[in-house]
Amino acid sequence: MPREKDPFELGRYSDPSLLILSSLASGPKHGYAMMEDIAAFSGTKLEPGTLYGALARLERQGWIVPLPPEERRRPYRITAAGVTALREQIATMSRIVAVSSQRLSTT
Repeated sequence: MPREKDPFELGRYSDPSLLILSSLASGPKHGYAMMEDIAAFSGTKLEPGTLYGALARLERQGWIVPLPPEERRRPYRITAAGVTALREQIATMSRIVAVSSQRLSTT
């Protein structure tokens, strides 16, 4: 029997692109290592289809690049453009957190 969803539960943060860029900011990783890292730092479990779809989009945008395969695994690394995009997203999120925190402190 499926669990009834709590209407007040926002869930975990799960923008795959931001999570992947955040993971790769600490160094190159292959898909499975990214999924493990993302789960560890965000509590979000990316499914392989979601991960590899987002990797393809990030690669097309020039925000990540594939590295030569290691055995059967292909690692990726973040590019300078990817670092810039990640910094911009973090700055936006920081502003949201600051405003939300300020507004909550007055309630």
